[in-house]
Amino acid sequence: MSESLAVTRHETPGLVRGLDVLAKAALLLMLVVAFVDPELGNMKDKGAGARAVAYPLLAFTVPVIWSVWWKERASFPWLADLMITITCFSDILGNRMDLYDTVVWFDDWMHFFNTGVITGAVILLTMHRSSTLLATIERALAVGVTGALVWELAEYAAFLSKSWERQAAYTDTLGDLALGSVGAVVAAVLIHSLWQHGHLREAAPQLENQFIGTKKMATGPVE
Repeated sequence: MSESLAVTRHETPGLVRGLDVLAKAALLLMLVVAFVDPELGNMKDKGAGARAVAYPLLAFTVPVIWSVWWKERASFPWLADLMITITCFSDILGNRMDLYDTVVWFDDWMHFFNTGVITGAVILLTMHRSSTLLATIERALAVGVTGALVWELAEYAAFLSKSWERQAAYTDTLGDLALGSVGAVVAAVLIHSLWQHGHLREAAPQLENQFIGTKKMATGPVE
C-alpha cells in the first residue's frame, strides 16, 4: 500500500473550526469566572470546582487523542470535537444566564440535548458511515445510557447530596435518564439518516483507512 493511501486528509471546515475554537475559549473563560466567583456565574453550590476540572478534560480529549494517535494518518475531526465542546459550553452558559432556575423545562432540554450531542460525537468518532441503523442505535444506547448515569452520579456527588433538591432527586433522576436515552437514540437515527443521504462523509477521517483495510481483507486480493 502506498503512503498516499495510508493517510486521510480532508479540507478544514472553516466555520466548524472557528466555532470549536470560540466555544473552547468561551468555556475556559466562563469556568474561570465560575471558579473564582461562583455567585457571578450562578454556580454557587452547583459543583463549580468539579466542573472546572472535568469540562476542560472532556473538551480537550479529542485534541489529545488526535495528537497522540491519529495526527500522522488523519485530519482533525472538527465536527465531533465541536459537539463534545458544546455539551460543556451549553451547561456553563445555561448556568451563567440562570436558565436552570428561571426556565422550567431547561434542565430537561439539557439532558435530552447534551446526551444526544455527545452520543452523536462518539458515534462519529467510533463508527464508519457504512454502519447499519441497528448497530448505530446499539452504540448510542451504550454511550447515552452510560453517560446519563455517570452524569447523575457526578451531579449527586458534587452538589445534590448537600442540597434541599435531594428530596426530589429520585423522580428527577429517572426523568433525566429517560430523556438522555431518548436523546441518544434520536442522535443515532439522525446521524444514520445523514449518512444514508451522503452527508458527514468527512466527519471521521481517522476511520477511513481502517475501513478500507477491513474491506480489502473481507473481499480478498483481486486477481
